[in-house]
Amino acid sequence: MLQIKLPVRAYKKLIYLASVSSFLCFLALHLTISYQRDRIPYDVLADTTDHNNNAFGTVTTGQVIRGLLQKTDSSDRTTSIIINHDSTTSSLSSSGNKSKNSIVIQKSSSAQLLPTLPMTNSTSAIILSNQTNSLIQSNSNTNSNIFESPANKQIDEDISTYLDLEPHIDSMPILGENQLLIDLENRSNNNLALTYWLKARKYPKPKSSSNVKSCRVEFPNLYELEFNNIYWQKFTTGNSSFYLYGAYYDNRWRGGPLPMVRILAMIDRIAPPPTLCQIWFDRISVPIISQATYIYGWYSKWGNYKDGFLQPYIITCKIPRIKGLPKDFYPTSVSLVDNRCLKANNNLKIINNRPAKKQEFAVCVKGLDFLHEDLSVRLVEWIELLRLMGANKIFLYDLEIHPNITKVLNYYQNEGAVELTKISLPGHQPNLPGFRHLYLKNKLTNKRQNELIPYNDCLYRNLYSYNYVALLDIDEVIMPLKHSNWSDMMAEVQRLSLMEKNYTRASYNVRNVYFLDDLNHNEEQMHHEAHEAGIPRYLHMLQHVYRSQNYTKPGQYVKCFHNTERAVSLHNHFPLNCFGTCTTYSIPIELAHLQHYRKDCVGPLKKSCKEFRQYTTRDTTIFRYKHELVQRTTHVLKTLGFFDQNSIEHTA
Repeated sequence: MLQIKLPVRAYKKLIYLASVSSFLCFLALHLTISYQRDRIPYDVLADTTDHNNNAFGTVTTGQVIRGLLQKTDSSDRTTSIIINHDSTTSSLSSSGNKSKNSIVIQKSSSAQLLPTLPMTNSTSAIILSNQTNSLIQSNSNTNSNIFESPANKQIDEDISTYLDLEPHIDSMPILGENQLLIDLENRSNNNLALTYWLKARKYPKPKSSSNVKSCRVEFPNLYELEFNNIYWQKFTTGNSSFYLYGAYYDNRWRGGPLPMVRILAMIDRIAPPPTLCQIWFDRISVPIISQATYIYGWYSKWGNYKDGFLQPYIITCKIPRIKGLPKDFYPTSVSLVDNRCLKANNNLKIINNRPAKKQEFAVCVKGLDFLHEDLSVRLVEWIELLRLMGANKIFLYDLEIHPNITKVLNYYQNEGAVELTKISLPGHQPNLPGFRHLYLKNKLTNKRQNELIPYNDCLYRNLYSYNYVALLDIDEVIMPLKHSNWSDMMAEVQRLSLMEKNYTRASYNVRNVYFLDDLNHNEEQMHHEAHEAGIPRYLHMLQHVYRSQNYTKPGQYVKCFHNTERAVSLHNHFPLNCFGTCTTYSIPIELAHLQHYRKDCVGPLKKSCKEFRQYTTRDTTIFRYKHELVQRTTHVLKTLGFFDQNSIEHTA
C-alpha cells in the first residue's frame, strides 16, 4: 500500500479547510430553507388580493417576529402568535372558508386569559411579550378576515341628521350631600339617624355633664360607623361581636313606668358581656346613658346553643326620666358602647311609627328566598285573598327573588298594599345570590335563627299601627270558616276567650291543615273534574280544594294573631317573650284554621304524611271569595302583562 507521509502542520491545515467547507455548506442550506419558509406574504389589518401591492409592503414572518421581539418593553403584555398551516378546523376563521398557512398575532394583557384554541399537528402557538396593538393575519388563498370583531367592523352612518339631536339621558339635578342624606332617611330599610346627624354636626363640642360624669361624648360620625352586609352595623367588645339591625321606641304601659329602646341584634355569645346604651335626643348635645339588658330570642333545645354561633337577641335600654322634658319628647338614635365615655362606632335611628289611627291586621313575611322560582302568579292570588279577608297591609322582606316576583311586589307597593324591605344575613354568613340560598337550605337552624330578625322588626315597626300581626308564609292562609273576614271572626274569638278567662291573650292561634298538591287526584275524587270548572287553572288555591281530614296536633305548626300590646318577641309559630306570661288562646277549628298549601308535608311530619294523604275531604270554603278573587287576580296579571295578547285575541 502506498503511504504518503505529510508533515504534521499539513494535516492540521487540511482538517481546518474541511471544517470551514462543511460549515459554509450547512449555512447555505439553512438560509435556503429559511428563505422558502418565510416568504409567506400577509396582510396587516387590510383585505387585499394583491399582496405585493400591500400598503405595508411584503414582510416575511421572520421579520415580523424579530420586529415584535425588538419592540418589547417592561410593560406586562402578551402577544399570541398562532401559526396555522391548515385552518379547516380553526375557530378563528369567521368566513368558514378553508385556508392554509394563516398567521394570527394578537395582543392581550397578562391578566387576560388567552382563548383556548384547538391544537393539532398542523398548528403551533408562540407566546411573545409585546406592547403592540396590531392584529396581523396572513391568508394566501382568501381575502376574508380570519377574526372579525365589532371594533374592526367598518360602519357607514350618515350623521347629518344627528348633528342637532340630544341623546336621552337622566337630566335630574345632582343632589347635594344634605339633600341626599335626607332622601336616604326616608327609605324603609335605613337605620341611620341622618337628619339628626346633620343637626349634630353644628353643635359645639360637648362640655362636661353630670349625666356622663366628667367625660365628653361626641355624637358618632356616620362616615366612621362599622357597617356589615349593607343593612347591619357591627359593635365589638372583648371577644364578642354584635350585629345590630334596628332600634325601636317602646312605651307600652305594660312595660312599666319608663319607656324603652329595643335593639334587634345577632350576637355570637350565649351570655353577652355588659354594655351601655348612649341614647341621643334632638336638641340635646350629650347622650343619656342607660344599662343594656338582654332578652334571648331562642330556646337552647332548638340547637346552635353555644358561643360562636350568631344568636338572636332583643337588647333593651330603659330611658331614665329627664326633668323638664315632655313625655312625648322621643329619642332620635341609640349607640352601644362598653365604656360610657367612648365615642361609638355604631348608631341606629330609633323607629317610632305612630299613625293617627290604629288599624286591625298586619301580615309579616320572612325573607323571601326565590331567586329562580317564579311564584309571581301564586303570590298575586295570595295577596288578593288576604286583602279580601281583611289584611290592611302585608310586610315582606327580600333576600333574593325572581324578577317577576319583584314586578308583582312593586305593583302592590305602589297600591299601598305591600311594603317590601331588603335584608341580608349578618356577620360571616354568605350573601352571594344563589349560594346564600344553598347555605340556608343546608343550615336550617341558622336559617331559623336569622328569620327572627325580620319577624320582630315587623312587630316593632307596627306596635302602634295595628292591633294584630300575623306571621305567615306565602303558602299559608288563616281561613275564617263561619265569617267572611278576620275582623268579624276575631270579635267572636275575643268574646269566647274572655268567657273562658277574663283577660286578653298575647296571641290567638289556629291549627294547621294540609292542602297538598296531589290530593285532587285520589280515587275518591274521580267524580269531580281534575280542574275546578269556571276557575282559571293558574289560580292554585282555588284549584286545590281537597285537604287532609286530620289536623296536625294542637300546638304544632300553628300560626297566630299576635297582640301588639303584649308581645315582646315573636317566633314563627308563637310568641317567645311577653309582658307577663305568654298566654295564648286556641281558636276552635269550627271558627278558623290554617290552610297550608304545600307539595309535601314538612320534614318532621313525613311519617304522618301518609295518613294525611289517605284520609281527605273536599273543602270549598275558599269559594266564598271565588268571584272577586278570580276577577281581582286576573286584572292584576293582565295589567302586569302576564298574558300573551295574541293568545287573548285568539281565544276571544
